[in-house]
Amino acid sequence: LRLEAGLCLYGNDLNEDINPIQGVLGWTMGPPKSRRRLEGGFLGAEHILTPEGKFQKVEKKRVGIMGMKAPAREHTEIYNADGTELIGEVTSGTFSPCLKAPIAMGYVTTPNAKAETEVQLKIRNKMQKAKVTKMPFVPSRYYRVPE
Repeated sequence: LRLEAGLCLYGNDLNEDINPIQGVLGWTMGPPKSRRRLEGGFLGAEHILTPEGKFQKVEKKRVGIMGMKAPAREHTEIYNADGTELIGEVTSGTFSPCLKAPIAMGYVTTPNAKAETEVQLKIRNKMQKAKVTKMPFVPSRYYRVPE
């Protein structure tokens, strides 16, 4: 599944209001000292890159979430560990057939985007404990032609 691979779906996980840094897609702009990052030269570069070619700070980031009992669906609210502060929203969620557990992807405030950060999700008006996790949820096993 796309979600197990950590892939975004335009309209759910990406839209015109999410920049590549918030979507954790900075790798699409090349390594830190690459020509593309240093020169900019693409639409929106001034909103994404500093003059040194580094990424500007963002207020929210896309993360993976696991550990809840029921699947979290789109627009499920994400709260901090003690459930007192709204820190984000789920954009995609389902039951993973490979992991045999519910998984979700969403956006949380940058300080809460570290892997293993404990969060709570409000699923069907009940708070459920979960953790921020690294993506992809399932490692890829694509065939690569030997060089």
